[in-house]
Amino acid sequence: MAVVIRGGTVVTAEETKRADVYCEDGIIKAVAPSLDVPAGAEVVEAGGCYVMPGGIDPHTHMELPFMGTVTTEDFFSGTAAGFAGGTTMIIDFVIPNPKQSLMEAYRTWRGWAEKAAGDYSFHVAVTWWDDSVREDMGTLVREHGVNSFKHFMAYKNAIMADDEVLVNSFQRCLELGAIPTVHAENGELVFRLQQKLLAQGLTGPEAHPLSRPPEVEGEAANRAIQVAKVLGVPVYIVHVSAREALDSIIRGRMDGHRVFGEVLAGHLLVDDGVYRNPDWDFAAAHVMSPPFRPKEHQEALWRGLQSGHLHTTATDHCCFCAEQKAMGRTDFTKIPNGTAGIEDRMTALWTHGVNSGRLTMNEFVAVTSANAAKIFNLYPRKGSVSVGADADLVVWDPAAGKTISARTQMQKVGLNIFEGMAVTGLPAYTLSQGRIVHAPDGSRAVRGAGRYIDRPAFPTVYQAVTRRNAALAPQPVIRAAE
Repeated sequence: MAVVIRGGTVVTAEETKRADVYCEDGIIKAVAPSLDVPAGAEVVEAGGCYVMPGGIDPHTHMELPFMGTVTTEDFFSGTAAGFAGGTTMIIDFVIPNPKQSLMEAYRTWRGWAEKAAGDYSFHVAVTWWDDSVREDMGTLVREHGVNSFKHFMAYKNAIMADDEVLVNSFQRCLELGAIPTVHAENGELVFRLQQKLLAQGLTGPEAHPLSRPPEVEGEAANRAIQVAKVLGVPVYIVHVSAREALDSIIRGRMDGHRVFGEVLAGHLLVDDGVYRNPDWDFAAAHVMSPPFRPKEHQEALWRGLQSGHLHTTATDHCCFCAEQKAMGRTDFTKIPNGTAGIEDRMTALWTHGVNSGRLTMNEFVAVTSANAAKIFNLYPRKGSVSVGADADLVVWDPAAGKTISARTQMQKVGLNIFEGMAVTGLPAYTLSQGRIVHAPDGSRAVRGAGRYIDRPAFPTVYQAVTRRNAALAPQPVIRAAE
């Protein structure tokens, strides 16, 4: 199976150039001007378009059991919706229950994901600790291509990792050459604030952001970074939503520590006014954690992305329908947390990033694919347009436009957080493994065509971390014998 993308402009994180791209057997075989088209190859005309690496969404939750229900989006429908938006790979989450074996949970999620249309990998959450967890982490890294572990600092009495778990797991990550990732919210403070608000009679969605103010995110981000700094391990902070958390990341980086920050498209573009909408269903549909913030936080996050202190963009794609959200009709703490976004991340970021002048096209590629590939040791197999890379590509039409609407989306959820947003810049074609999986005539996603992608241990950042830790290793004082 061969495809030639002809007449486009190749845009990567590093360069922009006119070139054709020839793909065969799922791999990019040539990138050069005016390539000869082999007999039988399918031709995609890309005149006036950009040819970029397919997007990598490093934070999704397909088929997630959570808060007494299961998300409406499965691995097939979610990855197919990703294709429609130019995203060709996801990194989802295995989340063991407390006291559940990590390996048991991992095998369960692998089974669910077999229906995926696009390539996928997993972060594995550490929700408790004993010697079996330590051993399972080693098995996952050495035998199953897992190189990142998730830590929820929120959700007390459920999956929250306390400081003991953080220290043990971060230390094990350092030994294994894995990246610890953190959901940074002070779970104890959130729990106390939830109880206080309920006691005051605030039961609706408007109480949700009040129970998770920016300070609880900033404190947890700072604590995780300082723990990582003491241990000498890099750390990745997911879904940064607040200026306080960004400030913690900047301080850590300015201190010379290896801190990576992720921001959601939703947190860049939606503000907390949604929670005060008089329509309960509308307000509840926006309940996610961390919550949407006041506008000044959005501007700070854009500056963090521009300056390189935030490295990746994600969605935290986690769909719950109106009936599921209604589980919290009389108690906001029981509203399942999550919103969608995998179909709209790239076009929303292009419209409000590239078209507004906040980002260059090359920076757009960096924050939508290349940086995630580098951090999680997928580069240049993913996140690049280069010979030998996987033929995961998007042909991007910068002149195409639409108005985002739940009525026309592929995502399996009744409300779109970007509803009514006019966007300019859309995928014309999306290729996964060298096959056209989304085209102007609609989806060509194939159930089960996605592959599980191993991510080797010791990504590039560990080259510096290992040397730095050795240089700073404590040395005994040699004293003369008495």
